[in-house]
Amino acid sequence: MLEIPEAIVFSQQLNQTIEGKSIKKVVAAASEHKFSWYFGDPSEYDALLRGRTLEKTQPYGGRIEISAQGAVLHFGDGVTLRYYDSGEKLPAKHQLLVTFSDGSALVGTVAMYGGLWAFPAGEMDENFYYRAAKEAVPPLSDQFDYDYYLTLFSETCLKKSAKAFLATEQRIPGLGNGVLQDILLNAKLHPKKKINTLSNQQQRALFHSIKSTLAAMVDGGGRDTERDVFGNPGSYKTKLSRKTVQSPCPDCGGMVKKETYMGGSIYFCERCQEP
Repeated sequence: MLEIPEAIVFSQQLNQTIEGKSIKKVVAAASEHKFSWYFGDPSEYDALLRGRTLEKTQPYGGRIEISAQGAVLHFGDGVTLRYYDSGEKLPAKHQLLVTFSDGSALVGTVAMYGGLWAFPAGEMDENFYYRAAKEAVPPLSDQFDYDYYLTLFSETCLKKSAKAFLATEQRIPGLGNGVLQDILLNAKLHPKKKINTLSNQQQRALFHSIKSTLAAMVDGGGRDTERDVFGNPGSYKTKLSRKTVQSPCPDCGGMVKKETYMGGSIYFCERCQEP
């Protein structure tokens, strides 16, 4: 799943790889997937995009947006993007195929759910989630300072758990269940710990962990549980993930545990992340 680190890494890679390429053909919704979402009629994507030149790619939370001379390609967090050089074999099934004049291609596929939107610039501005992602203060920016971070602690969220605080209600778009595990370990907070029980020291620890953990994930080219646009796994080794269950915690040696919580999995160290 695309989260903040992968969206940043993917955008960097796409800017180095496809910027300036001319779109030759677009095929959308070739492989049926009932949880693939499109803007309007996907059969019209080719007419909208054919002949346009790709410009900058930008990350917005866990989303990626590619500008194309007045049109936009926008991908949600459930989309897997892969770049293929000319001559490489393309996958038989896909939800979006963009081929370029030099024979290379960008392919979007959806496993569980995901949006693959193409539209004239400005046409999705009224969509709540799109607008929230684009208007949010990026956690790795200078604007996301401690004073801004404190504004996220509204009265309505104080009784929520640390996981719910970080990953729900678009407080920090793109910060999801994947990256929050290491963030909370580095802050020494259990995913179920209530926000209204945090001390000032713990609040500051969480702030610094958000910034430093996300930066480390980006510097590592994404998490080792995800693959980049070339199909390579990230080099950031996750401390808490499906790869580390029942392994010693890298910080204290305690056992890494897994539980089901809030409709998904949480991972935590039984020793240094007490509830």
